[in-house]
Amino acid sequence: MNILVTGAAGFIGFHLCDKILKNTNFKVYGVDNLNPYYSIKLKKERIKKLKKNKNFRFKKFDLKKNQTYKYYSKKKFKFIFHLAAQPGVRFSVSDPKKYIDENILAFSKVLEFARSQKCLCTFFASSSSVYGDSKKFPINEDMELKPKNVYGLTKKFNEELAYFYSENFKMKLVGLRFFTVFGPWGRPDMLILKLLDKIKSKKTFQVNNFGNHFRDFTYIDDVTNMVFSLFLKYKKIKMFDYFNLCSNNPINLMKIINYIVKRTGKTKLKRVKFQKADVYKTHGSNKKILKLIKYRKFNDIFKSIEKTINWHKKINY
Repeated sequence: MNILVTGAAGFIGFHLCDKILKNTNFKVYGVDNLNPYYSIKLKKERIKKLKKNKNFRFKKFDLKKNQTYKYYSKKKFKFIFHLAAQPGVRFSVSDPKKYIDENILAFSKVLEFARSQKCLCTFFASSSSVYGDSKKFPINEDMELKPKNVYGLTKKFNEELAYFYSENFKMKLVGLRFFTVFGPWGRPDMLILKLLDKIKSKKTFQVNNFGNHFRDFTYIDDVTNMVFSLFLKYKKIKMFDYFNLCSNNPINLMKIINYIVKRTGKTKLKRVKFQKADVYKTHGSNKKILKLIKYRKFNDIFKSIEKTINWHKKINY
């Protein structure tokens, strides 16, 4: 069986490829454009690690261009995991067009490809950003979507586009609303690795909203376990559906920051005011997905941070 994973050099894409390769005999074809939003070296190291498995193949492609789909037209993919996107909430304020191109235009082409391939199921990355600033917690999947930045807006549009394709072309499409994912091989632009980088380089770390944020941190192993379990149970999922992928355990950012600083070394903190693209709190309900996949053994957040710290000590990107 052939599986296509877009964004294979990305954080979640890399870990999901690794999970599939270690637990099945399926052939995994990874695609990524290796854009320079963060370290290309880190992305190449992820791919290098995946290539050690004989069932993994990788191509650098731009999903907006037709050559990608011509190249793979005869592979007969049964499943697609579309995890490629332009990440970054704050960057979407300064360069909205890039998000429209990379997130919406690329996804429309992936949907057309999935349609032509007659895939059994296509999973696609959404985000907790589709909810915006909620006043009621935990957030469940039926709550109104009110994104407050272009990044979140592109994810909301993609969910609506996927619904249209599912309804009109009888395609099984599943949205994955990721909350704050962290862990080894993670994104250097996100809080935990950004802080570790600043400590290592002895530079000042900027704390937005004076640290008065709460985030539903979810360890990468929990995320890939949940996605893989959904994959195994795809027949039980409706033709179009979406799920929160979260720990249902929000924590104050200063608690995380203070723990890491205590464990790794002092750094100067610069507390700044609230950033307009941010949300104050994320706290998702995971009842819907847990009811389907029966997943219960979430990793302890501080033990998971320790694993991330230990990985960070050994890596150079």
